[in-house]
Amino acid sequence: MNKPGTPQLSDFLCFAVYSANLAFGKAYKPILDKLGLTYTQYITIIALWEEDKQTVSGLGEKLYLESNTLTPILKKLEGMGYVHRARDTTDERIVRVGLTPEGRALRESALQMNLRSATGLTPEEFPVLQKAVVKLRNNLVKAAPGKG
Repeated sequence: MNKPGTPQLSDFLCFAVYSANLAFGKAYKPILDKLGLTYTQYITIIALWEEDKQTVSGLGEKLYLESNTLTPILKKLEGMGYVHRARDTTDERIVRVGLTPEGRALRESALQMNLRSATGLTPEEFPVLQKAVVKLRNNLVKAAPGKG
């Protein structure tokens, strides 16, 4: 039995964010299954829609993914015909990744994936929460040991 005043799991902000992330994954799953993508593959493609032909390292930074996590995602997307990887023409140490025409075509299907209404947030609340979560993430990244 817990002592009065002892924090419960539901009192932890980290658990609220973690469990919300899991809930987002479950909400997106049926839509992503139709596209044949995982959530991390989907956000990778979104990042490439924003800026095509990015360096693999830059894409990893944008997605907060380590190289050993991103590389298998890119290999899978390449095998599916959605992205291509190539050595940079001016510096062969750099690998660039870009969308194929098939990867760009996914945009039409994926743009229908608006879960805004599923959040139950009003149009005014949505951007406020999104900005607060980004601020939280950025502050935690800055405070993390071994950053930079």
